[in-house]
Amino acid sequence: MSKLPKDRKFLDLSDYGRPVARWIAQSFKHTAITPVHVTWMFVVAGLIGSYCILAGHYWFALFFLTLKSTLDAADGELSRVKNTPSYTGRYLDSVADIILNFIFLLAIWYVTDSSIWLMLLAFIGIQLQGTLYNYYYVILRNKANGDTTSRILEVQTPTALPGEKQSTVNLLFSMYNFLYIIFDKTIYYMDKDAVNSEYFPKLFMTMLSTFGLGFQLLIMGIMLAIGYINYIIPFFIFYSLFIILFIGIRKWINRKS
Repeated sequence: MSKLPKDRKFLDLSDYGRPVARWIAQSFKHTAITPVHVTWMFVVAGLIGSYCILAGHYWFALFFLTLKSTLDAADGELSRVKNTPSYTGRYLDSVADIILNFIFLLAIWYVTDSSIWLMLLAFIGIQLQGTLYNYYYVILRNKANGDTTSRILEVQTPTALPGEKQSTVNLLFSMYNFLYIIFDKTIYYMDKDAVNSEYFPKLFMTMLSTFGLGFQLLIMGIMLAIGYINYIIPFFIFYSLFIILFIGIRKWINRKS
């Protein structure tokens, strides 16, 4: 199942694991395994990938980083095939993502000669990249009557959906808000008018999907595997400059449309 109607779908370069994720979801459809269980599976895969970085097993790190991305897609797929949307899963997924991103970069910093300050700058850059992509993607989904579990701006604790506890949603939303609010508000204030945009060209969204977490981890894994580990942190700092370019393109498109 897709987050977007067929006529609004675009080639998502960060979503390369979706075919396998769908197979995993179908395999678990009639089992007791829940989307939250799959989220914990990707946490384990991410932690193993971090260990592989520390141990110098970079090809294995590439495998586990891409496995993490695939399982990251599978939890949402399983939620859709079981028709069990939840804010618990939505926020747990995001909280796990940002913590793992920090661990990945921390592991890379530990085994290289990079500055801790550059590592933190790369982490901020990665989060802002992902936030911009998610911001535009959520707007597109809401405009196109697609998946609406994610909201354009997360400012208020949502009401728990059937099958989940409000106390759990409250806790995870508080964690999400603490970890993401600075990134969400930064991107929102950089491009407030995006919420009024009715048109996001497919090619534009495909280009922007290089900011998606799946693509970020793929690039990170490939650079590890081919021996470019020392360039990972500088690369993500440099690539963050394209945030301004994409926002500029979005504004130009909006004026033209």
